[in-house]
Amino acid sequence: MHSVCAEIMKVTLGRTLEWKGRVYRCALGAAGVRVAKREGDMATPEGCFPLRRLLYRPDRESAPESGLPAAAIERDDGWCDDPADPFYNRPVTLPYPARAEALWRDDRLYDLLIVLGHNDDPVRPGAGSAIFLHLAAGDFESTEGCVALKRSDFLEIVKSCDTETKLCVVGR
Repeated sequence: MHSVCAEIMKVTLGRTLEWKGRVYRCALGAAGVRVAKREGDMATPEGCFPLRRLLYRPDRESAPESGLPAAAIERDDGWCDDPADPFYNRPVTLPYPARAEALWRDDRLYDLLIVLGHNDDPVRPGAGSAIFLHLAAGDFESTEGCVALKRSDFLEIVKSCDTETKLCVVGR
């Protein structure tokens, strides 16, 4: 029997992501990094989060090479961000009766994204939803709490990721 050790992707307050000996520029939440993440606070949560799965927009991207399970985003895919809803921090089909974010976007931010295992096992209402590793906007504008990379860096990194990989956000 052998033990499996998770590989760690480290994200720092300096807005860098370190992976496999390389350093990449990234964007973080507009409110910085917080241990006590709350829904809508615009902060990136501090902690270590497993990479759950890779999503891609099929009209703009093909499934990238990766050890992560991958699925195409559909036009009606959303993510519930309403803490009062039983499907909070879960994928939903749009239109949805509670507040939910669309994954099929006009901008290119979610053309490629990795769902992070933040507040999902178990889900705690109000503790933050839809924390992704996704594509960066413009000149690395701040996110609403996610971590974002330029497309070429995302594609390079995702090749060597699998379900044992963890993204660790360091706030100190």
